[in-house]
Amino acid sequence: MPEPVTPVTFPPAFLWGAATSAYQIEGAVREDGRTPSIWDTFSHTPGKTAGGENGDVAVDHYHRYRDDVALMAELGLTAYRFSVSWPRVQPTGRGPAVQRGLDFYRRLVDELLTHGIKPAVTLYHWDLPQELEDAGGWPERDTALRFAEYAQIVGEALGDRVEQWITLNEPWCSAFLGYGSGVHAPGRTDAVASLRAAHHLNLAHGLGTSALRGAMPARNTVAVSLNSSVVRPLSQDPADLAAARRIDDLANGVFHGPMLHGAYPKTLLAATSSLTDWSYVLDGDLAAIHQPLDALGLNYYTPTLVSAADATAAGPRADGHGASSYSPWPGADDVAFHQTPGERTEMGWTIDPTGLHDLIMRYTREAPGLPLYVTENGAAYDDKPDPDGRVHDPERIAYLHGHLSAVRRAITDGADVRGYYLWSLMDNFEWAYGYGKRFGAVYVDYATQTRTPKSSALWYGQAARTGTLPPPAAAE
Repeated sequence: MPEPVTPVTFPPAFLWGAATSAYQIEGAVREDGRTPSIWDTFSHTPGKTAGGENGDVAVDHYHRYRDDVALMAELGLTAYRFSVSWPRVQPTGRGPAVQRGLDFYRRLVDELLTHGIKPAVTLYHWDLPQELEDAGGWPERDTALRFAEYAQIVGEALGDRVEQWITLNEPWCSAFLGYGSGVHAPGRTDAVASLRAAHHLNLAHGLGTSALRGAMPARNTVAVSLNSSVVRPLSQDPADLAAARRIDDLANGVFHGPMLHGAYPKTLLAATSSLTDWSYVLDGDLAAIHQPLDALGLNYYTPTLVSAADATAAGPRADGHGASSYSPWPGADDVAFHQTPGERTEMGWTIDPTGLHDLIMRYTREAPGLPLYVTENGAAYDDKPDPDGRVHDPERIAYLHGHLSAVRRAITDGADVRGYYLWSLMDNFEWAYGYGKRFGAVYVDYATQTRTPKSSALWYGQAARTGTLPPPAAAE
């Protein structure tokens, strides 16, 4: 007789959420005073996105938010993480707010609160106003100053009813995919610019944190969401260990060093010294960046496996961050990236829940006492409706069960994880991949904008309502 399976149960206050971002879902790109962001420009540039697709309409959340919130409530979600579109609120990245833009987020927040769903606001999810990019973008210091003004505007408008705030989402992608490899907006390919961008994103976080705290009630919390990589060496050979350290500095230390510890890793500065002298780090910057955080958001999808490069190897080495002949890893041309073994999602990313457990435990050690949230985790699959219109996605259910179980193990091991945000609430515009990759728990028919909860949404909703993971087959 088989042993009974012990239920995977979470603490009563654990938040069960889903996440989205403005450009991926809102549409309405020319309404109510909104002006172009770098992603509008990038996605309308031939050859930059799959099929030339863009977020002009996306999933029309700007007009359908009430129905979308009602769907969240029906599923049983207790939290929703969304981002504010900077060019919708402050069209040029300077000057006073457009109240029509802020009013949309006021209505959204009110709708969430009416349904008992806790809002979590992300201020920046990659949609820099195009006018700020025209002035130099994130490699320029002024962009960080503009971000602080924007943070104050949104904090003053929503801080009376939103308690959970996140400054930046995945600044690594903004800096190194946007300015290094060029596979994300604005599509620049300049290693030094990517390092400058990383520093000014750090500065934006610090200045934005201070601005939020000056504009909001003291009860509100401020965090940042990092897509910190779980970097593993191919072997214990000293050269492979050194390669892993190099990538760990560029993926993780470049952000958590100044944010959590007030300094860039010395090994990072040394490894990039042939590219830059870091003279753009001015006196007082590190103190400004090193603001006390109330929580830390961790985004995780798959681990990274690296080694020292074979000296005979030629050409770019795939690292899972899009096809480009330019590297997002400045100063690491002597590092090779390897496909980790195991099952893969539609993105080609290996499924490995142990990486999420390792990531949580690392930051439990890196920042003891700091509450953690998994602010993104999920998988893309080739979802299609059945003849009866239902969408079955057992692979995603298995993915979620495995990763949520890893979160629970981390809690058992002493981590203070207070919530999980599934990426994503619904299918949407997946950046350079266009509409070809479906991460949603809710299926969207892009021709009709009809929403259909997939079996994973029903499974996740049951977990949210009960605080216990159902068996993977429960929603089938």
